[in-house]
Amino acid sequence: MNFDDTPDEAAYRAKINAWLATAAGDYRDPMTGGNVVARAKAWQSVKYNAGYVGITWPKALGGQGATPMQQIIFNQEESKYHVPTGLYAIGLGMCIPTVFTHGHPEVVARYLEPAMRGDEVWCQLFSEPSAGSDLAGIRTKAERDGDDWVINGQKVWTSGAQHSDFGIVVTRTDPSAPKHKGLTMFIVNMKDPGIEVRPIKQMAGSSEFNEVFFTDVRVNDSHRLGEVGDGWKVSLTTLMHERVAVGGKPATAPGVKEMIELAKAIDTEEGNALEQSHVRQKIADVYIQDRGIALTRMRTISALSSGRTPGPESSISKVVVAKMMQDMGSFAADMAEGAGLIQGDQDALPHLAKLQQTYLYSAGLRIAGGTDEILRNIIAERVLGLPGDKRPDKNIPFNELHKVAG
Repeated sequence: MNFDDTPDEAAYRAKINAWLATAAGDYRDPMTGGNVVARAKAWQSVKYNAGYVGITWPKALGGQGATPMQQIIFNQEESKYHVPTGLYAIGLGMCIPTVFTHGHPEVVARYLEPAMRGDEVWCQLFSEPSAGSDLAGIRTKAERDGDDWVINGQKVWTSGAQHSDFGIVVTRTDPSAPKHKGLTMFIVNMKDPGIEVRPIKQMAGSSEFNEVFFTDVRVNDSHRLGEVGDGWKVSLTTLMHERVAVGGKPATAPGVKEMIELAKAIDTEEGNALEQSHVRQKIADVYIQDRGIALTRMRTISALSSGRTPGPESSISKVVVAKMMQDMGSFAADMAEGAGLIQGDQDALPHLAKLQQTYLYSAGLRIAGGTDEILRNIIAERVLGLPGDKRPDKNIPFNELHKVAG
């Protein structure tokens, strides 16, 4: 691996640093209070006006037509500031690439610029109560009615739906076809009649996920993505981008530094926590995993920098990252003992509060973007070449699967 920027990459990094020093000056410190959505929209507008949205997208679509490495460099430097980017991660990272890959040209022209500018927020409507890791098992249906389709069903775990203006939804349009072949994807207006969004209260106190119900929602055929019955192929475009988006460690996630500072602040009957061998061993384990994740990420970056196609690193990193973050939060709670969960004022043990929030959130991270089990299957079958799972339902019509299950 080569850890050094090429001369062109170094020049681009210097250019980004100079721009961020001025443009992101108000975001050097963490945000406290205020309207996070409004701030996210404001920052997105600043980036768009400066030409830093859709860096790798074709120039004909309003992007820069730049290299993946330039996008990575921008992301690396932007992550050094406390800028609010999460509102657009799904829309610009997953939904819009699916739209301009599979959508009608007039639809692409309608939606691309407002999304890039930050005027419109998007969500991804995939998972259902009975279809999570097995996405092809969805039951939300779309039935043809002239030039429209009528959608009925339910989605769940939809991130950001309560803030979204539009979404991409995968539906079942042919129940007589095998489950992977009877799917079709559409663009939906989240404000249309018949769409109800119900935020899900999470144990960490926030409501990032939602249930979304569709009752006789009408969508014009012009808003179909891909061919009728080709929804699985279109979904793979979205999932490919999702794997990349959630493959690495979040920039704001805690690590060794927070664990060391927390251990320094905790005194036990045996003395300061940092002086205890089992605590130091755990911190060492986290450091090793953290470095492994960083170096694995560098394999992807090195491949991109040299013009090669990255391998399965995203799936490998995702499996390790989610489990490591959960273990870190759990260990922090064990060290704190009677301190309990931090609520309200976090000045006493700020690092504990951050690690505990990570613990409460990390269970969702082990599901989002592919569960641990799904990713291990990908690694086993596509990387190690092991035999695949038996799939007796693969060629059975969806409306006859209950016979197989019985």
